[in-house]
Amino acid sequence: MKITKKISIVLTLLVICMMPVVQSCKKYPDGPLINFESRTNRVANTWRVETYLLNGTDYTSLMAGYIETYSKDGNYSYTWGNIAGTGVWAFQNSDEEIRLTGISHQESRTEIILRLESKSFWYYYMDGNDRKEFHMVPN
Repeated sequence: MKITKKISIVLTLLVICMMPVVQSCKKYPDGPLINFESRTNRVANTWRVETYLLNGTDYTSLMAGYIETYSKDGNYSYTWGNIAGTGVWAFQNSDEEIRLTGISHQESRTEIILRLESKSFWYYYMDGNDRKEFHMVPN
């Protein structure tokens, strides 16, 4: 009985001590606690808009048909109706952001990653004073 109680106390203390370490594994605010797939493999996909928020207001219907593709080799493309463009992407700021440059028909921008999983990619970027938030899913 005494050994069981000691083991229980040790396990409880171990869990308490490990909580800050486990919480620090979470890279993105809305992301998974732990993910064993590389960030590049998770972002390399063709994505469509599931939700689009402009300053917190839902404008998803305006983004119907908008698709982005990120390749493993750093190429980026998008299509939205008759508008299309290409550029390059790269992680920056300890992989918390993606920098898009050389994009046809758009200015370069920095996307702040909120969630990055193989089945969901959430980010936002600032366009002047406007916060444009995208919740993307595989196309």
